Amino acid sequence: MTDHVAPVQALLLVDVQTAFVSGAEAVPDAARLLRHSRDLLDRARTSGALVVHLQNDGPPGAADEPGTPGWELFLPVEDHGREVVVRKTEDDGFDGTALGALLDRAGVRAVAVCGVMSEMCVAATARAALARGHRVVLPHDAHATYDIPARPGVSDAVPAVTVSRVAEWSLGDEVEIPAHAADVPFSSAGHG
Repeated sequence: MTDHVAPVQALLLVDVQTAFVSGAEAVPDAARLLRHSRDLLDRARTSGALVVHLQNDGPPGAADEPGTPGWELFLPVEDHGREVVVRKTEDDGFDGTALGALLDRAGVRAVAVCGVMSEMCVAATARAALARGHRVVLPHDAHATYDIPARPGVSDAVPAVTVSRVAEWSLGDEVEIPAHAADVPFSSAGHG
């Protein structure tokens, strides 16, 4: 059974950066995340939807420090007006950026969100989009995070898949969570 999802006019790819999706330090099951993110990206481009690559500028010494190989976006950006990069320093992709104005100018009412980390930047950006009146679709198979290590006296380790599901649940009943990215349709801004 597939979830019925109405079309969205924009795709927000959250922090799909080399440090988080490739190599030994990649999120668990990064291949799955990338497969579904690429599918969303290809279909958004084909439909004429707005594509926004959010790129986190980490602090000095971090895996995503600007200018380092880990900071680079993993999925190539097409150079045209319907695909842009928005750099950020906070978990919320709207905080201190032009993302809100960009979506407004494009007439976007509904967004699909994918990327990393489920409980941090993905959830914060989805929550902020909801607060700004956007319809938000968060495909379950298109976001990921790391395992939470055990902490003596607090909890056992928490698997990444559980952390991602809890992050979805924490967004409440306004966010739409289809099981599969393939079930998310796109339309150009101002339509759908």
